[in-house]
Amino acid sequence: MIPRFSPPPQSHKQASRLASRSIFFRQSRYTYLAISVVLLYLLVKGDSPLFFLPYRAHRHSTPLHYSNVNWSRYAYFQYATSTAYLCNSVMIFEALNRLGSKADRILMYPAQWDTQIESQSDRDSQLLVKARDWYNVRLVPVNIPVTDDKDAQDDQHEESFIKFAAWNTARYERVLYLASDTTILKPVDELFLLPSTPVAMMREHWILPVKKALTSRLILLQPSDDEFERLSTSLRPDIRQNGDNVTQILNRFYGDTAMILPHQAYGLLSSEFRIDDHRNYIGNTYDLWDPEKAFREASLLHFIDEPFPKPWVMWHHLLLAEKHPQCKEEDCRNKDVWMSLYDDFRKRRKVSLRFRKCESSSLTS
Repeated sequence: MIPRFSPPPQSHKQASRLASRSIFFRQSRYTYLAISVVLLYLLVKGDSPLFFLPYRAHRHSTPLHYSNVNWSRYAYFQYATSTAYLCNSVMIFEALNRLGSKADRILMYPAQWDTQIESQSDRDSQLLVKARDWYNVRLVPVNIPVTDDKDAQDDQHEESFIKFAAWNTARYERVLYLASDTTILKPVDELFLLPSTPVAMMREHWILPVKKALTSRLILLQPSDDEFERLSTSLRPDIRQNGDNVTQILNRFYGDTAMILPHQAYGLLSSEFRIDDHRNYIGNTYDLWDPEKAFREASLLHFIDEPFPKPWVMWHHLLLAEKHPQCKEEDCRNKDVWMSLYDDFRKRRKVSLRFRKCESSSLTS
């Protein structure tokens, strides 16, 4: 019979040492488990300070950490050459202020205007002061270029060349111009943080595919003295081609090189709610047009709505009856959204400005 192996008897000291070691290992196991749970939580939460771990895509609690951005490098740009458009620009700045925009704000205006309020009827001076004091706008008087070119379509096109002065703001890394009759529906500060490019604009999607052209209703640009000089030179009557307006000149310069911005987010037109064919806006032939969804997803709205005048001019009642969006069976969503756009603009204009000159004027023909 093979004898069974028996370990040698342990002393009391050896037994005590083994028991202590067993307790230590059990406690360590729980400690390691607790540490592992904490590390896993930090990794999932996305705020882990463990920079030595292998690279992983950082998860933001918000799309952008705006608190880490030096917003003094960026600015919104507006210009005004008449009281009506000065009212519009102040409305733009009011919306930026209300929505919490963090970038600087610039307003350029004719040098003959001033900020000395001489009377209650001096609306231009009052509006400039309001923009400066209420909405922290930097006021920049400029001399508007004058040309003897008789091919220009009208005075407004001539005056709009002040738009090129946006490139003459070299203190900023990026400047965003918005047409002054734009309605800002949501914050658009994210545009300043797009990849670097000299110019970013939208296509005139409503004329595609017949023509591929940029619209100047939104211009995200990198200021440059050289580019400002190049654009300014293009205004000379002996150089300007066929009485080109601003949009045509910009297309000649940047038509093939500009970064293209999505019009669904930044280029919704008021006329989109009056037309029947939405393929150019949607971008395909199979998705259905939903006016409420389009409005809900847009950040900017632009009032382009011929034959209707701009929203600060009241319609003739016959024009409204003939041209407003029609209900289809019991679906009146296009009409409801379209009417609300104009009602909202006029209410904001009246409440935020409180100047009679800024209220809607009548259309008599």
